[in-house]
Amino acid sequence: MSASNLESGISGRSVVLVGGSGFIGTRLAALLRNASVPFRIADIRASSTFSELWTPCDVRNLDSVRCAIGGANTIINLAAEHRDDVRPLSRYREVNVDAAQHICTVAQERGIEKIIFTSSVAVYGFQPEPVDETGPFAPFNEYGKTKLAAEQLYRAWAAENPLRSLVIIRPTVVFGEGNRGNVYNLLHQIATGKFLMVGPGTNVKSMAYVGNVAAFLAHTLSLGPGIRTINYVDNPDMSTRELVEHVRRCLGSSGNLRRVPKNLAMMAGHAFDIAARISGRRFPISAIRVRKFCESTQFRAEHIEETGFTRPYSLADGLARTIDFEFAHSEKSEK
Repeated sequence: MSASNLESGISGRSVVLVGGSGFIGTRLAALLRNASVPFRIADIRASSTFSELWTPCDVRNLDSVRCAIGGANTIINLAAEHRDDVRPLSRYREVNVDAAQHICTVAQERGIEKIIFTSSVAVYGFQPEPVDETGPFAPFNEYGKTKLAAEQLYRAWAAENPLRSLVIIRPTVVFGEGNRGNVYNLLHQIATGKFLMVGPGTNVKSMAYVGNVAAFLAHTLSLGPGIRTINYVDNPDMSTRELVEHVRRCLGSSGNLRRVPKNLAMMAGHAFDIAARISGRRFPISAIRVRKFCESTQFRAEHIEETGFTRPYSLADGLARTIDFEFAHSEKSEK
């Protein structure tokens, strides 16, 4: 979406980005600034890019949310506790569920009628077939469970008044320039020649480029009253093997891939889990991470096109831009 189209579509909006100092929020904030859309960032961490627009906010505290949200007519909640090794487990509920209740309370008090919430495809858990927005739901960890609980709170808020607008967006794994999540770790391992293919690599992965996710979040600002739930996926999906081969081509890598059987990798993951519990340290390998790598996580996004959204980038473009920024560009600069 161009800045001019965005500006014309959401004239009169004043937006607060809760959790806006992070990866997706920073990209979204840049789009809003380019479109001259008034916004503020409310986050427990300062924004390194938009420090002048940052207000400290701890979503676990109702008064903190009250102070940060005042004056806006639209809330985009990007805040989340999402790592799979967070302790204590109660922190997931505090950041994901209690925060949703606080935001709904403040929206009710201030007469705010539009909330956009970034949930997650984690609400579906591991599914044998691609699933659309109707589920079924089978979250396997506290992150997915608390995201689903938060969705229910937002739905209850929206159902109280037909003039309210609620958009629940469930992105699949999001990657892009500057992110240090699972996709970056995969790309880095391939770029440095340390990658091991676990299993045959035939499992299929749905992915989403941050440039598209941010553009879609901005696009949903123009949607009217009602409750909408939308998976976000950039098609076409790739198998893990196809993804790795694509990245290797972009990097100009050659040679045979090293492989390790899934059962052996799972044994190593469980061993690291035990070591983590004993030592209190965090390790890059765990049983759940091995399982995530080997499972198909494929989703259907049935409702994106219904909103009139056009993706600015193809999935291949997003991968190429990320690889160039993180690896090709840095290699050129070192020469």
